[in-house]
Amino acid sequence: MSVPAPVPVPAAAQSSAAAQRPGAAEPAPPRPAREGPAAAVMLVVGFVLLSLNTRVAFGQLGPLAPVAGFGTGTLTLLGLLPPLCMGLFAPLAATARRRLGEERGLFWASALLLAGAVVRILGLPGLFIGTVLVSIATAVVNVLIPVFVRSRFEPRRVGVMMGVYALSMGVGSALVAALMVPVWEASGHSWRTAIGLAAVPAALAALGIAPQLRHAGRGAGRGAEPGAARTGVPSGAGAVGTGVPSGAGAVGTGVPGSAGTRAGDTRARAGGAGVGKGGDRSGRTGRLDGLAWSLIAFFGLQTLLFYTTLAWLPAILVDAGVAKGTAGGMQSLFILGVAIGGFLTPVLAAARTDQRPHLFGVLLVCALGYAGLLVAPASAPALWAVVLGAGLGGGQAVAGVLYVKRGRDHDHVAALSTVAQTGGYLIAAAGPVTASVLHAVTGTWTAPLFAFVGVLLLSTVASLRAGHDRPAAGPAPVAGA
Repeated sequence: MSVPAPVPVPAAAQSSAAAQRPGAAEPAPPRPAREGPAAAVMLVVGFVLLSLNTRVAFGQLGPLAPVAGFGTGTLTLLGLLPPLCMGLFAPLAATARRRLGEERGLFWASALLLAGAVVRILGLPGLFIGTVLVSIATAVVNVLIPVFVRSRFEPRRVGVMMGVYALSMGVGSALVAALMVPVWEASGHSWRTAIGLAAVPAALAALGIAPQLRHAGRGAGRGAEPGAARTGVPSGAGAVGTGVPSGAGAVGTGVPGSAGTRAGDTRARAGGAGVGKGGDRSGRTGRLDGLAWSLIAFFGLQTLLFYTTLAWLPAILVDAGVAKGTAGGMQSLFILGVAIGGFLTPVLAAARTDQRPHLFGVLLVCALGYAGLLVAPASAPALWAVVLGAGLGGGQAVAGVLYVKRGRDHDHVAALSTVAQTGGYLIAAAGPVTASVLHAVTGTWTAPLFAFVGVLLLSTVASLRAGHDRPAAGPAPVAGA
């Protein structure tokens, strides 16, 4: 009896089958395609120009506040809007990525940010409306940047590029902040002219990222790396119960996506975002797991401190006896510290598999800065501004490394980034208002500063899981699977 000849199995099918076998080794993610020198330079230059612009608008009001005559209510609302809008609109990045890809998403976010910078010049109503537009655009950029870095740069460059992102972000904001008071004085005390400076880096950012649109066809749906069926965050699977729209990826949910297999679904439930040893059954109810909550808490508390300090640092120093002009200059030094800490922390953290020492170091530096403001604010304001900026900048920047380190593929990184920033920014929105209320009730900044130290202690506990808990290499048992 003749034996049928074996049917050849395509290499891609063999790879897919191997990826779904229990205990199979996790395939390495594909390396980004190498580009020519000119294209590589354009990529880096565009990335830097985009990064320089990301926080410019948010650092303008601090130096102007002591001299431009903005009321407390106006400053409180303008401090509340950025984190609130970034939390509410972070899920928009998932839709932008699914429909446009990272490159087009970043380009149109840059265009919206430019429009917002222009609108902010049109009087006080325009300042509020423009701040909302800038915050929405920034929310999209914040979520897409870690995915863009992972997909367009070599894995060994991730820490450096996240550091470059934070450094450029801080330098751009510090330069514009330093020009606020001089431009206000030179323009006959016109805050509109000073605020209008933000349109320059916004235009450069849109022009810088535009050449990357030629990669947009490769960007949309760029999430199917080898082993993606086991991540629990396939493209198109919405985050059940999280408020993240379809396309963000289901953090810890195990909702089947393009893999479409029962085996892939079972492994997805076991290997979702933040699954610890022994598996996590949170996927059956759509609840976020321990890693996701830890990322939300760490990022949220750090961001609360960052935006509250950004809003009120000059006022704290003025209340301590520092001259108004000097206090505005300290805001620039604070942002410069943000740039320094934002560059060094991701570079150091990305080289390790356990980021907890770096997270604790960031929190310790922040505590030193707040202690200085409590004990001797007027004696060395420049020192406290730089130290506090370095700590808070490091905390902001290292979050991007945590998303990349904990994520299995591009979709997983996007899901972690979206969920952490959605919840984190909503937590942070309470900071500027709470600090203002505490100051109004007590008449001093002592109570808010002690509250900041308490937030640091809480953040120390919250960061434990986010700093080291990686997804399991193989499938974990799931009851009833």
